[in-house]
Amino acid sequence: MSKLKVLVTGGAGYIGSHIVLELNRLGHEVLIVDDMQKGNEKNLFPQNQFILGEIQDPKVLDKVFSQNIDAVFHFAAWKAAGESMTDPAKYTLNNLNGTFSLLAAMDKVGCKNFIFSSSAAVYGSPEYLPIDEYHPNKPENYYGYTKLCIEENLKWYDKLKGMKFAALRYFNAAGYDPQGRILGLERTPANLLPIIMEVAVGERTSLQIYGDDYETPDGTCIRDYIHVSDLASAHVLALDKIRETDESIIINLGSENGYSVLEMTELARKITKQAIPIEIVARRAGDPAKLLASSSKAKALLNWQPQYSSAETLIQSMWDVYKNNFK
Repeated sequence: MSKLKVLVTGGAGYIGSHIVLELNRLGHEVLIVDDMQKGNEKNLFPQNQFILGEIQDPKVLDKVFSQNIDAVFHFAAWKAAGESMTDPAKYTLNNLNGTFSLLAAMDKVGCKNFIFSSSAAVYGSPEYLPIDEYHPNKPENYYGYTKLCIEENLKWYDKLKGMKFAALRYFNAAGYDPQGRILGLERTPANLLPIIMEVAVGERTSLQIYGDDYETPDGTCIRDYIHVSDLASAHVLALDKIRETDESIIINLGSENGYSVLEMTELARKITKQAIPIEIVARRAGDPAKLLASSSKAKALLNWQPQYSSAETLIQSMWDVYKNNFK
C-alpha cells in the first residue's frame, strides 16, 4: 500500500491511539486532532503532528484540510450509552454535528476515504445470535442512534459525493497494546474491564454488577470482547479495501467469543492476584443477557483474524498498564 497522509480525530484517546500506532508501523504520515477532554497526552507520539482543537472549529478544519489529507479515521465522539439517555443534546452536538462538520470539510477539498468508528449499539437487543450485519438496526440508547444516523448519512455521501466509507461496528473493545507502547489510561471509563482494573489498583472499592439473574449459566451478562490492537489492524485493512475496490463497507468487529461478567472478574482475580470485591446491584434498562458477534464478513472481506482477543491477553495487557500507572 502506498504511504498516505491520514487524519485521526480523537487520536490521543484509547482506541484512536492504538490506530495511530498501527498507522505509524505501516509508515503513513499521521495528523491527530483531539480536544483532550478524553485524550491523554501520554498517548501522543513525537513523530505525529498534533493539533489541539475540536472538529467543529472551522479554523481547525481549515488547518487540517489545507494539508492534502488522503483519508480520515474518526474517533472523536462521546460513547457512554447511559449518559446519552440523560443528556442527548451533548451527543447530538459532538457525535452528530461534529461528524457532519468533518464530512463537509472533507467534501470541500475532495477527500474521499472515511473510516468510521461505529458500534454494535446500532443493533439494540439481539433478535438472534450471533449478530451479523443483516440483523435489524433498532438502537435502544441515543448513543447507538447517533452511530446509526451517521452510517445512514455516510451512505448518502457515498451516493451523492462519491465518498467511500468503512463503518466498523465494534463489540466490546478492551485490552492495551501488547508491546506496552500505550501508557495513558482511558478517562472516566464506563466499560467492565477498565472498571475491574480500577478496583484491582484500589481506585474503586468494589465492582458493581448490574444483575445476576439473567438467563445465562452464572446469571450475569455475556459479552463479546475484542482487543483494541485487533481493532486497529481491521481499520487499516478496511482503508486498504475501500481504496482498492472503490466500494463502501459496513462490518462487525468482534472476537465471536462470549464471556460473562463473573467469568471476567474471576480471571482478573487470578491474573492480578487482587481480591476485586463485587456488589450485585439492580439490572440496567436495555442490557441484553447475551451479545455475540459474527465477524465472518470481516474475515472474508479483509482477510482479518483477531490475534490478541483471548480473555487472558485482554486482561493481562490491561493489568500491565494499570499497575504501572498506580505504582
